[in-house]
Amino acid sequence: MKKVRVSLIGARGRMGQTILELAKSDPKLDIVAQCDLGDAIAPVFRDCDVAIDFSNASSIQEVCRAASQNRKAIVIGTTGHSAEQRQLIEGTTKSVPIVFASNFSVGVNALFALTRRAAKILGPGFKPEIVETHHTKKKDAPSGTAKTLGEILRTELNVDIPIESIREGDVVGEHTVTFVGPSEHLELTHRAGSREIFGVGALRAAAWVVGKKPGLYSMQDVLGIAPRK
Repeated sequence: MKKVRVSLIGARGRMGQTILELAKSDPKLDIVAQCDLGDAIAPVFRDCDVAIDFSNASSIQEVCRAASQNRKAIVIGTTGHSAEQRQLIEGTTKSVPIVFASNFSVGVNALFALTRRAAKILGPGFKPEIVETHHTKKKDAPSGTAKTLGEILRTELNVDIPIESIREGDVVGEHTVTFVGPSEHLELTHRAGSREIFGVGALRAAAWVVGKKPGLYSMQDVLGIAPRK
């Protein structure tokens, strides 16, 4: 079986190190190149099938340019992109396939699907709330995952949902969506116990996206649970 050749951008970060360790025991994948802050990004796209980006939002322009020039797929796990940067990512999907997800955990993507379903069932009579907690070193707030939950609820209920962000200790990640109704409430919570769950999902997405048509894909597409368009 031919291995998928993966380049890793942001290799010395927390997630980069996690992915490097996980890839050692994955028979389907091979990390063929890596770079980090201060390194040139373009060279790592030359001999790979797909690049995984867990660097920094400020690197996305160079990442997208290199992917387009080399016609290579990308898995983007970096969060905190501006509206202009998101437009750049969407524009790049005209020439290459991109999996762009705020969270690569299988459990979190189940939370996305369940949140969407709960909003449809409960309707406007229940007021949704979102609370997310992460370690003190996380730079962006709200988290990308919380923003995705907010976007799901906005689409289903046509209301903007306030997000409470908590930064404490070394919490890997916790997200809770609460639907508050008259005399009852429903609570959906996902707690991450290790960063490995995100790395496993990112590697799964990398293997999946190779050979796909140019376009913008989510982790729910990878898992086969994306809502019908």
